[in-house]
Amino acid sequence: MKAYGLMAEFSSREIFVAATERARAAGYTRVETFMPFPVEEVATLPPGRFSPVAIAMGIGGLASGLGAFFLQEYAAHDYPLDVGGRPLNSWPAFIPITFELTVLGAALTGVLTFFILAGFPRLEHPVFGDPRFRRASQDRFFLCLRGDDPLFPAADPALLKEEWGADSIEEVAP
Repeated sequence: MKAYGLMAEFSSREIFVAATERARAAGYTRVETFMPFPVEEVATLPPGRFSPVAIAMGIGGLASGLGAFFLQEYAAHDYPLDVGGRPLNSWPAFIPITFELTVLGAALTGVLTFFILAGFPRLEHPVFGDPRFRRASQDRFFLCLRGDDPLFPAADPALLKEEWGADSIEEVAP
């Protein structure tokens, strides 16, 4: 059975930030970080891989906006009401609802896409089984190289421990 990944433990914030930068520079794209408090240097690192949430939101917003407009157009022609001599295709009156449903569709699509990509609802994460991980919310920093990373087979725990300055590196069972 393939391991979930390699988990490195750090007691120093500075060493943890340097190791995270080295992991990104080495080309690792599936890196997870766990910290007891926000570390700005880690948050400003470039992301490891492209996220399709923005594209999904654009497609969802466009689809819901077009759907809202054509639903109103259909209703205007299927149930014609002559009010004040206005034409049936009064598209300026359709704009507010179209805009609102475009925003709603994009937001719902974004949230749903995020949940799907994050694997929610996940009640048990593999790193929670590591007894060292209890200190992640107290005073330790953890860096996990995921097993589904393309460079993972080349990751040698002993070499990474020496190179990154980690207190310990162990495999995480799936």
